[in-house]
Amino acid sequence: MSINYADRIPNNVGLSDNRRLQRALESWQPNYMKWWGEMGPDGSSDFDVYLRTAVSVESDGWANFGFVKMPEYRWGIFLTKPEAERVIPFGDHRGEPVWQEVPGEYRAPLRRLIVTQGDTEPASVEQQRRLGLTCPSLYDLRNLFQINVEEGRHLWAMVYLLHAYFGRDGREEAEAMLERHSGDADRPRILGAFNEPTPNWLSYLMFTYFTDRDGKYQLAALAESGFDPLARTCRFMLTEEAHHMFVGETGVMRVVQRTAEVMRELGTDDPERLRAAGVIDLPTIQKYVNFHYSVSVDLFGQEISTNAANYFTAGLKGRYLESRLDGDHRLTADLWPVHTVREGRIAVEQLSALGAVNERLRDDYIKDCQRGLERWNRALETAGADFRLELPHRFFNRRIGNAANLRISPDGRLIAEAEWQSNASQWLPTPEDMAYVDSLMRRVTAPGKIANWIAPPTRGIDGKPWDFEYVRFNAGN
Repeated sequence: MSINYADRIPNNVGLSDNRRLQRALESWQPNYMKWWGEMGPDGSSDFDVYLRTAVSVESDGWANFGFVKMPEYRWGIFLTKPEAERVIPFGDHRGEPVWQEVPGEYRAPLRRLIVTQGDTEPASVEQQRRLGLTCPSLYDLRNLFQINVEEGRHLWAMVYLLHAYFGRDGREEAEAMLERHSGDADRPRILGAFNEPTPNWLSYLMFTYFTDRDGKYQLAALAESGFDPLARTCRFMLTEEAHHMFVGETGVMRVVQRTAEVMRELGTDDPERLRAAGVIDLPTIQKYVNFHYSVSVDLFGQEISTNAANYFTAGLKGRYLESRLDGDHRLTADLWPVHTVREGRIAVEQLSALGAVNERLRDDYIKDCQRGLERWNRALETAGADFRLELPHRFFNRRIGNAANLRISPDGRLIAEAEWQSNASQWLPTPEDMAYVDSLMRRVTAPGKIANWIAPPTRGIDGKPWDFEYVRFNAGN
């Protein structure tokens, strides 16, 4: 499955054999480049960046490293190798051959799934547009740019599906994805988390840990789809998504380690003294965990969802690692524990597993998030700190689902508005917290130098040392 880089649009889907589709995508490309110039990484178009580019979708070919100017990055369309005799693994069509074309009865829901996923990709680039201006090191700047170009490629992946399989409707949806913008009052992005600002690097690292991890689970569910082009597209996207979560997990770890190091040097955990020393105190880090986790948990949608049940029954979107799960894969009689609010308290009820497909995916996500926190806490324990980071209750600060707009404490109590107002500043970042974190954001671009608030990484990229010159600037930058 080598990638054809001779074409204007790199691909491994035989684009040159389909002149109509090739022309349609080539007409979309200038609009994409215009969007990148206006909404992509600010002031970075002339930088030489040490990026990875896929040359094939095989395990030894999807990460080829070299210096590239980002506007010259070869965005393209890459699907994993087709699986011989693959059958639909779940739903009413379980056991039938996968579809290579869109079934007419599922055209609208499939388009909705692809558009919703595709809309998140440019949104995160827009949210991160100005972060390069305050990067803590060249290593971190390079990782930001790698994520940016890959989110752009993920947009290409969804746009290809829309153009190839949905005709005029698909072309119009592809155009609309460049017309919506993160946080725009008139044309916002579809999902709430992708309209939140990402004003500083602590927010960015939390985003890549929590929100990109939601992306992992959404892509994995779509990778089970009976619509084979979508499944193969998402499988390749998952190989790139892994690096995004790595940036988040190791990045927050480095913030925690640096804080713990200064705590040990000063012999104190007092937030004011730590802020005076230029690091981010642990209670503030906990507040950012609380916010970004709660916003990301909302992305899974309603606990009981007719849409999710219909997607599953139709074979369009499965559960995480559906093909490896036990059971009949139809969920006609299965139950699943679902958190609800009943008579002023949080309860767990056994409800239809088919209706609770979103909740099952959320449960897998929460377990995965917890593993990262355990690693951060082991670093705190090793440093001799008593503080431990925690995930708040899944109903904390929710805007969607059974606890939407209810006042739930981080430890899972339904509380009155007065108690919420008295404690919210201890649970979520305050304007003062955000102003302090923002004050630390000073650009560091000398090789081997790093901002005071974050520890250097333990290793670099592609076997290079962490202090390698990963980004080369033009004179004057």
